[in-house]
Amino acid sequence: MEESQSQSQDKATRGKLYIVGIGPGSVEQMTIRARDIILNADYVLGNSTYLDQIASLLGTQEVIRSYMGKEVDRARKAVELARVANVAMVSGGDTNVYGMAGIVLEVAEHQGLEVDIEILPGVTAILAGASILGAPVVTDFAVISLSDLLTPWNVIEKRLNLAAEADFVMALYNPKSRKRQSNFSRAIEIIRQYKADSVPVGLVKNALRGDGEDRAVTTLGKVMEYEDWVDMSTTILIGNGDSRIWSSQKKDFIITPRGYHKKYDY
Repeated sequence: MEESQSQSQDKATRGKLYIVGIGPGSVEQMTIRARDIILNADYVLGNSTYLDQIASLLGTQEVIRSYMGKEVDRARKAVELARVANVAMVSGGDTNVYGMAGIVLEVAEHQGLEVDIEILPGVTAILAGASILGAPVVTDFAVISLSDLLTPWNVIEKRLNLAAEADFVMALYNPKSRKRQSNFSRAIEIIRQYKADSVPVGLVKNALRGDGEDRAVTTLGKVMEYEDWVDMSTTILIGNGDSRIWSSQKKDFIITPRGYHKKYDY
């Protein structure tokens, strides 16, 4: 049975929604597909901070800027536009790891909209920071956000206790903001109940973003000496009981052995 003219037109005009992970913030760190999608989109939506990071890719597209706290409104607008246009929803880091993928899918589900959606991954902060620090994340790890805006602190505290007790390599996201001054110190206090003060800790600010990137390598017992240095752009990586610090060419690296040294001679 042939399609009606109206059905054919509907298919021809239907757009697509791409949720695009832009990685740590440098265009050079994005996937080739992510760049292509943004360059060829009719609309690009995102938090202004992330849109500024990819400004070199924005030209002919219609850009819709949004701000922190407007994630749901942004998702609704993206889903609406995707009915008839190709839309790129920009998400910092990875689209799943504290990104926009979940919100957009929930909005589409709640509204019962049949929108074609594709999710593109991006380099998240733990991986960007790990590459700068050496090899701290080569085995089991846990990523925990210290922001209690959407997750109650008692839940965060439980996760910190369990991850530290299990001796996971740990990454702390959103450690400290102007309104959340004590969460970082409270988290370190919890972790120190289970991990030795000698465990290596790496701090990376603005990982792989070019200007403003900075790093520090210390230990769990001394990490609070960097408390004033920590902010929302800082990712904290805490090793496990096997992690160690290696100094090479005047730079400290963190190595977390995976276990090959137990079976093979290097």
